[in-house]
Amino acid sequence: MIDPEQLSFARSTPERRRVRNGQATNELVFSAYLGGNEDTFPHIMDLYVAPGSVVADVTFGMGVFWRNVPAERYKLLPSDIQTGIDCRDLPYEDGAIDCVVLDPPYMHSPGGTAHAVHTAFERHYRNNGTGNRTDRKYHEAVLDLYEEAGKEAYRVLRERGVLIVKCQDEVCANRQRFTHIEIIQSYEQIGFVAEDLFVVVRQNRPGVSRTVRQVHARKNHSYFLVFWKKGPKRGIWEPPQ
Repeated sequence: MIDPEQLSFARSTPERRRVRNGQATNELVFSAYLGGNEDTFPHIMDLYVAPGSVVADVTFGMGVFWRNVPAERYKLLPSDIQTGIDCRDLPYEDGAIDCVVLDPPYMHSPGGTAHAVHTAFERHYRNNGTGNRTDRKYHEAVLDLYEEAGKEAYRVLRERGVLIVKCQDEVCANRQRFTHIEIIQSYEQIGFVAEDLFVVVRQNRPGVSRTVRQVHARKNHSYFLVFWKKGPKRGIWEPPQ
């Protein structure tokens, strides 16, 4: 028979938490953040990319993602179409990179003042020295860019290397296009495993064109998608040490 005093003690004494492979912490990384890309990106890197890793940001631009990342934390290889390196034709050997960061212009410009803040897709990839490389137009051309860049990222990544992709859904020709789902489906065909998704909600209101009747919700969020190169061994994802 159980002693009532022993039972009372068992209920009032919390079980000591078991910790494996590290120290317990309440400082968790969450799946959605209100703010800018530079606020969310460091959390993704902390969770998925080990310090000292070789990281190729193949659409570096102004380096916004890296504003809050310590310069000495990773071996960063920045490149961009503006400096003559196309994300679809990278100057790296097969399997040489630990992590690739991809943030191409993710929507074409249909015109109108609401789209003035977007980097025009056509300006960078439909009229540049490398050529269009596709017969697709509008949203399909954007998807083609993501697909070709994804194939090149798969080539240069080591096995179990990480690919971090920035994207945003859009409405094209009055049709809702869930770009993040289309990219995930495309990259799984390439050989990537979709491991995580982060939502970035902008703090300011998006630009709005004058309209008689609104058909779709105006987008005020975007995504970071996290993939890893499974290779022949696949297995499950293991966090970096």
